Amino acid sequence: MMTDPPRAAVDVTHTTLSVLFLALLVVATFWVLSPFLTALLWATIVSVTMWPLLLRLQAAVGGRRGLAVAIMIVAILLIVFIPVTLALGTIVGSAQNITAEIRSLQSIALPAAPAWIERVPLAGRRIADDWNGFAALGAAERADKVAPYVQSALLWFASKAGSIGATLLQFLLTAIISALVLARGEVVRDGILSFARRLAGQQGYDAAVLAGRTIRAVVLGVVGTALIQTAIGGAGLYITGVPAAPLLTAVMLFLCLAQLGPLLVMVPAVIWLYWSGHSGLGTTLVPIALAAGTLDNVIRPLLIKRGADIPLVLIFAGVIGGLIAFGIIGLFTGPVVLTVAYTLLARWIATPTPTPAASG
Repeated sequence: MMTDPPRAAVDVTHTTLSVLFLALLVVATFWVLSPFLTALLWATIVSVTMWPLLLRLQAAVGGRRGLAVAIMIVAILLIVFIPVTLALGTIVGSAQNITAEIRSLQSIALPAAPAWIERVPLAGRRIADDWNGFAALGAAERADKVAPYVQSALLWFASKAGSIGATLLQFLLTAIISALVLARGEVVRDGILSFARRLAGQQGYDAAVLAGRTIRAVVLGVVGTALIQTAIGGAGLYITGVPAAPLLTAVMLFLCLAQLGPLLVMVPAVIWLYWSGHSGLGTTLVPIALAAGTLDNVIRPLLIKRGADIPLVLIFAGVIGGLIAFGIIGLFTGPVVLTVAYTLLARWIATPTPTPAASG
């Protein structure tokens, strides 16, 4: 006579098989979606950031959601995706013939090292000797000596950023996914909030809302400021006729995204204009450089407002880590991911732990 297995054993078997099936389903889903994960992440960031603007635009066009989404996607392509792709293409294209770009700066006359450099403790004399030795070289010799280092840096960036074709494909996928998400924004938003509440109750709901505000603050404050600074600085370089202006503008964009600012490009450009005898153009570029270099102190807080308190070192780490991990799109997604994680962790730490009631 056969006996049924104990109920405890049945429960353990059922639970084990259920967990294995769910794990297999999660792995399979991740595997299928892995080619689209970067585009999905970037589309999420774009959609969360642009949602309030989309609602205003929809009201302005008579409540037509489809038209508002189309205008928004075209604006994103023109303002963000196309400039970034052009900048990347300029850097990748210049990485192979950087020697020719550097030779266009041969007219610069390097002065001798200032006297105060020799008085710097420990390394002052060596820096001054290297400076004077480099200044004594001919223009062609200087170009040949500098080119390998600059080329190595640009080739490293190009290798991390990936090919132009792959970047364009990612941007195209991002635009398509963003359009779909924005078109059904309320459904997507309610689904995310319901999932967060189901996962962690009211704290999960609050965390999702806080993450949305943080994403909006980072993108508007960091990316928006970088684009404005680059536009002003790049216009100044073109107006004053600085050589290799497209390459310098592209480098400036990524420096601004990394929170290093445009002055690392514009100050040498001003110095070059003065040393090459173009004092009038140098004087013209000075106020443009000052405006581009200091604008972030006004624009970034204005755009971020009270969305998030973001340490600049966190943004810098996010830019570099995002570039290495995700390629060119990681320049945008990296700071957002780190900042959201930091903000949620800081909120969780600051939340007081409920104390158990004392038993009488």
